[in-house]
Amino acid sequence: MAIIKTDAQIELMKESGRIVAKTLRLVSEQIRPGISPLELDTMAEKLIREEGGTPSFLGYRGYPNATCIAVNEVVVHGIPSPEPLKEGDIITLDFGVYKNGWHADSAWTYPVGEISAEAKKLLNVTKESLMQGIAKAKPGNTTGDIGYTVQKYVESFGYGVVRELVGHGIGEVLHDDPHNVPNFGKPGTGTKLKVGMCICIEPMINQGTHKVITLKDGWTVVTSDNKLSAHFEHTIVITKNGPVILTKE
Repeated sequence: MAIIKTDAQIELMKESGRIVAKTLRLVSEQIRPGISPLELDTMAEKLIREEGGTPSFLGYRGYPNATCIAVNEVVVHGIPSPEPLKEGDIITLDFGVYKNGWHADSAWTYPVGEISAEAKKLLNVTKESLMQGIAKAKPGNTTGDIGYTVQKYVESFGYGVVRELVGHGIGEVLHDDPHNVPNFGKPGTGTKLKVGMCICIEPMINQGTHKVITLKDGWTVVTSDNKLSAHFEHTIVITKNGPVILTKE
C-alpha cells in the first residue's frame, strides 16, 4: 500500500473526504429528539451512494451498517439502534467513504436538543483537542507528539483518554500504516511524520475514567463508569506546509 501518497492520490482522497463531510453535515442537520440512530444510518448510506461512494464501514470485518453511532456512554462502534434519541443525549456519527480506490474517515459528536453544561464542556474540549493534535501533524514530528498534545490538554480538565482505541493511517485501505496514532504518549516517540502521509486523528475522550468495556455484541465500546464519551475525527494529509484536513467541504 502507498504509505506516502502522490498529489494525484491525495486528490482522489479529497473527493472521498468531501463526501464524508457533506454527508456528515446533512445527516447532522436531522439530529433531534425522536429520530433514531438507525434512521440516521439509513440516511447516511443513501447520501454516500448518491455521491458515487461506498460506505467504508459496511461489511468491514463483518460490521452490519454504514455508520457507527455512539450515544452518551458509548465510546465507539455503536451499532445504529431503532431506539429514538432523547432531549439531552449526545450522539457521535462516525463513518468512512470509499471512492475511486481511496478511503476517508471522520467522526463528530453532536448535542440532541439542549444538553447539560457538563456535556457541552466535554464536546468543546474534545473538539479542541482534535484541532491541537492536528496542529502537531507536521513533517519531522511524531505520532507521539500528537498524542502527548491531546492527552495533556484533555487531562487538564480531569477527563480520561481512551487507551485501547487509537487513530490510524488511511488510504487504499481503511486502516493503513501507521496503524497506531494514539491520543496519548510522549513527545518524540512513535512514527515520524513525512510529507504525503495520510492519517486519521481521533480523540476519544471520557468524562470520567479512561477505562472502557466492549459489550457482548463484539462491537459496542462503552465507558466502564457509564459516564459520557465524545469523539471527534478528521482525515488529514501531511504537507510541507503542515497538515491539511481532507474531511471538510
